[in-house]
Amino acid sequence: MKTMLARLFAPFVRGVESLGGTIMGLIEGVGTVLVVGFQALIWVFRPPMRLRMVISHMEFIGFQSLAIVIITGIFTGGVFALQAEYGFSLFGARALTGSTVALALTREMGPVLTALLVTGRAGSAMAAELG
Repeated sequence: MKTMLARLFAPFVRGVESLGGTIMGLIEGVGTVLVVGFQALIWVFRPPMRLRMVISHMEFIGFQSLAIVIITGIFTGGVFALQAEYGFSLFGARALTGSTVALALTREMGPVLTALLVTGRAGSAMAAELG
């Protein structure tokens, strides 16, 4: 009788064990990320704090990347507007081109392009400085 019940509930037990293992792995991963984040936060406020250097790096990474981001945004927006206008003209909706391009660039493409360009520019400059 006992073996028959064990065979009957074996798939259920394996499923619960698998789910439990997955949940435990997820909790362990979140805990590891929290510990590393907390340690990084502690190191941010340890002396010596070089505020001038931090501001200098913020200017180098952020403000000096502005020109390449703006130029790329203008050309990307132009190409996107050209392609969207052609697609909308097929359906007689040319009036929607401007608002669609503006929304797509500001909501979706703008942040992605900015992140890629700033990361590429600043990352390559830092790598060249280290090399």
